[in-house]
Amino acid sequence: MFGVTIGNFDGVHLGHRRLLEAVRAAVGPAGRVVAVTFDPDPAMVLGHPSPDRLMSLPRRQRALRRHGADEVLVLETTADLLSSAPETFLDRLETAFGGVPSVMVEGPDFRFGHRRAGGVEDLRRFGAARGFEVRVEAERRARLPSGLEMPVRSSAIRELLRLGRVEDASVLLGEPHVLDGVVVQGDQRGRTIGIPTANLDLGGTLLPADGVYAGLATLPDGSIHPAAISIGTKPTFEETPRVAEIHVVDWAGTLDDYGWRLEASLVRRLRGQYRYDDLPSLLAQIDRDITAVRRTCVDSDHA
Repeated sequence: MFGVTIGNFDGVHLGHRRLLEAVRAAVGPAGRVVAVTFDPDPAMVLGHPSPDRLMSLPRRQRALRRHGADEVLVLETTADLLSSAPETFLDRLETAFGGVPSVMVEGPDFRFGHRRAGGVEDLRRFGAARGFEVRVEAERRARLPSGLEMPVRSSAIRELLRLGRVEDASVLLGEPHVLDGVVVQGDQRGRTIGIPTANLDLGGTLLPADGVYAGLATLPDGSIHPAAISIGTKPTFEETPRVAEIHVVDWAGTLDDYGWRLEASLVRRLRGQYRYDDLPSLLAQIDRDITAVRRTCVDSDHA
């Protein structure tokens, strides 16, 4: 017995986790939970503006498994797939599954097939004919620290991150947002001023608002360290394209090597990004930032 939920699942936020939990409840501990997702983004294939992703495909797959999926099926998004009639789309899914699921769980705004022609009522009709149950979960809502309640959606999380509101975004995600990328060579200025940094290539995933953030860096050996995370154009020096730089606080290791993966979770935005008149002023502010990182990520529950 297996159950299915289908979606882009960008961010694998609390709403997505509710769907996975509902599939598990339906199939029981002995059943299989299958999450179906797509790559690349359908909007890209259709030639529409594609939103910046919250996470890479490999990270999305890992997160889906971590939150309850026994199997993650990635469908290649092609023009042919997107032009399929709703019933043909389901035929293709059943072929990919190797059978008919016992249950499909979706949210109330689920759409499928050519021009998103099929909705949950169509899915129920097809399910009755094909022998699978359809369950529709209500949209998940969450209350922010301000008291404002809002729907848990990937689009809302993207907007919060663009505003630098990482603590609010973490409420909808169920955990801090993570910058996950490959360390690449930068201008190497950090090491000359005693603050070595790792420059991250995020592979096209979303870069939050400019500023300095307190966070936690996860190194390839699995160790976790407080980190000062700077996002922006380095306005004190010659401005560059927007970059993410990670300074691992109180760590004796080297950041000179390139090509390795580094993850940095954003716990709190400390300040915006400003231009300083001279290097001593910048260094004094960096020292204050590092103190704030220690206070936030060492002397708190984030340690």
